[in-house]
Amino acid sequence: MSVILITGASSGFGALTARALARAGHTVYASMRATTGRNASAVADAAAYARENAVDLRTIELDVQSQESADAAVAAIVAEHGALDVLVHNAGHMVTGPTEAFTPEEIAHVYDINVLGTQRVNRAALPGMRERRHGLVVWIGSSSTRGGTPPYLGPYFAAKAGMDALAVSYAGELARFDIETSIVVPGSFTHGTNHFAHSGRPADETTVKAYEERYAGLMEQVSQRLAEIAPADADVAEVATAVVRVVDTPHGRRPFRVHVDPVDDGSEVVSMVADRIRSEFLTRIGLDDILHPHA
Repeated sequence: MSVILITGASSGFGALTARALARAGHTVYASMRATTGRNASAVADAAAYARENAVDLRTIELDVQSQESADAAVAAIVAEHGALDVLVHNAGHMVTGPTEAFTPEEIAHVYDINVLGTQRVNRAALPGMRERRHGLVVWIGSSSTRGGTPPYLGPYFAAKAGMDALAVSYAGELARFDIETSIVVPGSFTHGTNHFAHSGRPADETTVKAYEERYAGLMEQVSQRLAEIAPADADVAEVATAVVRVVDTPHGRRPFRVHVDPVDDGSEVVSMVADRIRSEFLTRIGLDDILHPHA
């Protein structure tokens, strides 16, 4: 069984995945910020779940916007268990609204959480994995990276695309350390997460109002139509199930990318082409060994 750290695990995909991995027998650290403040109830819920189900689910303070916080969380886990086996990048923040209405600082904030946050945690966790020559990094991506993308989600989509690009680059750079990479790609789930409910809004109300003249009620329309085309049995817990399958697959045989997309926005088709071209190109230039982890 593995020792696993999940970022952004106070709710949504993160909380569901933490519980699913703990049920599968792993030692799971569900990390989140403000464990004694805003997320104190999430900490209590996780502790109650662990007691009631006799699983090893723990919570730990980790703010992905702080390198000091990431370093401290990973150090505490390694001190307790000797090593960290699996890192799951799940922390993220969504914003909605016309892209022009966001200030550069607001967009930078979205990148800081969704992209730079993964870099901070990697810099904390990867030295130990490299030293051991073993590990798994799971990235929770988004079908928006390559699928059909409705408007008013531009900064979030751009940040998730940036995270995906980092994940792909890291895959090759970590392969010779025998560290494996899997990217789990959720599609649109209109129920079961707090993405839309907790999404940020742009501060520039003047620009928002100007767009409302031409795009009145656009986000409500997008949400409604996504809900209409989603299968009735679409379950956000399928994302957690996919992560468990990845973690429990033997090392070296894990899929590079797994899609969980009830709406089927086309991302899987485009990703298959992109990943194939990456594989073919690396083979052409004699770097096909970094397509798979190895000692």
